[in-house]
Amino acid sequence: MRNKSKATTLESKFPLLAVENNCIISKEPDITACFRVQLPELFTVASAEYEAIHSTWHKAIKTLPDYTMVHKQDWYIKENYAPDIAKDGLSFLAKSYQQHFNERPFLNHYCYLFLTKTSKERMRMQSNFSSLCKGVLIPKELRDKEILSRFMESVAQFERIVNDSDFIKLERLSEEDIIGTTSKQGLLEQYLSLSREEGIPLQDIALGGEEVRIGNKRLCLHTLSDTDDLPSSVAAETRYEKLSTDRSDCLLSFAAPVGLLLSCNHIYNQYLFLDNSEDNLRKFEKSARNMHSLARYSRANQINKEWIERYLNEAHSFGHASIRAHFNVMAWSDNPVELKQLKNDTGSALALMECKPRHNTTDVATLYWAGMPGNAGDFPSEESFYTFIEPALCFFTEETNYKSSPSPFGIKMADRLTGKPIHLDISDLPMKRGIITNRNKFILGPSGSGKSFFTNHMVRQYYEQGAHVLLVDTGNSYQGLCELIKGKTKGEDGVYFTYTEDNPIAFNPFYTDDGIFDIEKRESVKTLILTLWKRDDEPPRRSEEVALSNAVSCYIERIKHTEEFPSFNGFYEFAQGDYRQVLEDKKVREKDFDIANFLNVLEPYYKGGEYDYLLNSEKQLDLLSKRFIVFEIDAIKDHKILFPIVTIIIMEVFINKMRRLKGVRKLILIEEAWKAIAKEGMAEYIKYLFKTVRKFFGEAIVVTQEVDDIIQSPIVKESIINNSDCKILLDQRKYMNKFDDIQAMLGLTEKEKAQVLSINMNNDPKRLYKEVWIGLGGTHSAVYATEVSFEEYLAYTTEETEKLEVMQLASQLDGNVEQAIKRIAIEKKEKENNQ
Repeated sequence: MRNKSKATTLESKFPLLAVENNCIISKEPDITACFRVQLPELFTVASAEYEAIHSTWHKAIKTLPDYTMVHKQDWYIKENYAPDIAKDGLSFLAKSYQQHFNERPFLNHYCYLFLTKTSKERMRMQSNFSSLCKGVLIPKELRDKEILSRFMESVAQFERIVNDSDFIKLERLSEEDIIGTTSKQGLLEQYLSLSREEGIPLQDIALGGEEVRIGNKRLCLHTLSDTDDLPSSVAAETRYEKLSTDRSDCLLSFAAPVGLLLSCNHIYNQYLFLDNSEDNLRKFEKSARNMHSLARYSRANQINKEWIERYLNEAHSFGHASIRAHFNVMAWSDNPVELKQLKNDTGSALALMECKPRHNTTDVATLYWAGMPGNAGDFPSEESFYTFIEPALCFFTEETNYKSSPSPFGIKMADRLTGKPIHLDISDLPMKRGIITNRNKFILGPSGSGKSFFTNHMVRQYYEQGAHVLLVDTGNSYQGLCELIKGKTKGEDGVYFTYTEDNPIAFNPFYTDDGIFDIEKRESVKTLILTLWKRDDEPPRRSEEVALSNAVSCYIERIKHTEEFPSFNGFYEFAQGDYRQVLEDKKVREKDFDIANFLNVLEPYYKGGEYDYLLNSEKQLDLLSKRFIVFEIDAIKDHKILFPIVTIIIMEVFINKMRRLKGVRKLILIEEAWKAIAKEGMAEYIKYLFKTVRKFFGEAIVVTQEVDDIIQSPIVKESIINNSDCKILLDQRKYMNKFDDIQAMLGLTEKEKAQVLSINMNNDPKRLYKEVWIGLGGTHSAVYATEVSFEEYLAYTTEETEKLEVMQLASQLDGNVEQAIKRIAIEKKEKENNQ
């Protein structure tokens, strides 16, 4: 039978009276303003930024009146990723991605801040005066209204100072957030059940001397409540060795080991008690005199006297306010074996901070009770130690886990620490917020760094969100994805062009569906002919540019007003006849424009010439409505004539899409083919493309793996890098000795350099993934993981044997690549289950 004398109701002991004006009022009565805190993401903060965050907290706290308690409470809760597999319109690969991450465990972080105004007497209260020890709690009258008014004004100042910083954001908790509704748990209910799951009923709370139990959860508490347990020195940040190199430092906040790096269910409580500083210092002065008079009887008294005097000197010399502080880590588990492991893990985390781990078994009940939101007034004063605001703030955790973008558009990447999928917008939202001024991207990664997996993963998601994608490839990297799309759309989409002798790629640069020749069309035709005419090291003279521009304009006017079929042959004949006569009539000298030389150089592309097929195609390809097009030009990548010309003509296809498709997202991704067009004569064209595409809801993406190409080519910097606000880098450790040049070329900061050099340094061996760094506008950057399902792996792989296996099986299934991938994936899973 239950012993009723030892049991009591939560209602009789509950220390809180009401929630009014979004503040918690206790029965004593203390008043507490409650905030939700948004912190910067993990591994994205540099040393100067940590100092700025530290300074922001300091400035804000100094505005608070005496006898205020600052209680920052960080929740770290183990959760499982729940994918939205039932969502309409998910493709085969999108579903396989979501299923791959189904039930993926991760540590979620929630941060709150409570500012409590109390009295001098309550601030000095010890554990034996806690509301837990009182028989009956009688609500007291609210304090002086003027004091409360001043407190609320200082809270508003506090909030404004913090929110004016670029790093931390405070959001006031509403009454519903604090006490909940019939359908939603409030913060108080979550704390009393140590759970954020909806529908979890309140359970018995056993607050005993031996253990504290919430339902089946047993608490394990470590405290920092004595100066003897603290490190000899503290700082705003600390070096994270696992992701640092001899050339770079990866930084975290000083208290990060008891934050996200402690992978268990726990709450990290940080308390600052703002007493009257002058009263504290007077008390220390008196204590120092006593120690001085007793110094000859004990060396300990002499040492204590010296410490007190150092404390007083520091306070008076620098104007530091004397405060008290306390920090504790409260972990829990319903498994006794796991609880023992939690005790060791928490102790190790504190040891990483150079603190002495103190497993507190005496005050667990009191500290748990005082940790209740709005009940900091019940904190036992003997558990705190004297310090100043600045060193105490070093024990605040200052980072949170990666957050998904609120934008509806984006790509799925994974959190590098836990592997949780996050939604990342690197195009629209940064543009809207002014972080970037264009959507163009520059991707650099050596062979084997996971570059093709990332680009496949990105363009697949762009395509599935309605974008028109045109890829210029030189290595069959996108064949699998293209064939999959072709099979899914029954040939309506997924067009794959490759250059062969029997079926070479051919175009007609003078053809338009609607007969409209705007400035972009004229410019691309002029650039193409200029490329055919002049060598890389032979820039055209101004007179030659003008003559060529006139020739193109005159021919276009001619075909507009006649029924002549436009073609390069027609242009050649026009230049040979009518335009030659125009030049003679205008008395243009041969040295200004040599028409004979011009026609002679272009003759191989005229009928009967070696490359007459290239620019005189009679088959007009309807590529405007095709949303996924791949041009594979590996066969001609070393051909000095065909490669640059074919590349330019392909880009003309994209420019046509750019001009004609209004309000539709479109992107062109150019792999190593950019080398052919980044020549001296082509720089202006590339620059033009990169500058113009943003005006047409488009983006140009350049991919390269040869670092020497970007270091040695000023054209790349001027035309591509300077016009790409999004830079994406993969593992650069192969280029460690050249990285200073890369850093200078890309304009990377020291923080960005440290992030890039940390790629793949601490990967989880249980997961198969490669990391990638994404930088936006030189201000926002982070490292993410490209982790895909096995089905996606088979679609993206560039391994010849794996690709061949998929294609051979697809040929047996009437070309159905999706079915082939499904079958191989099922066989693999069955094999793993049987092992």
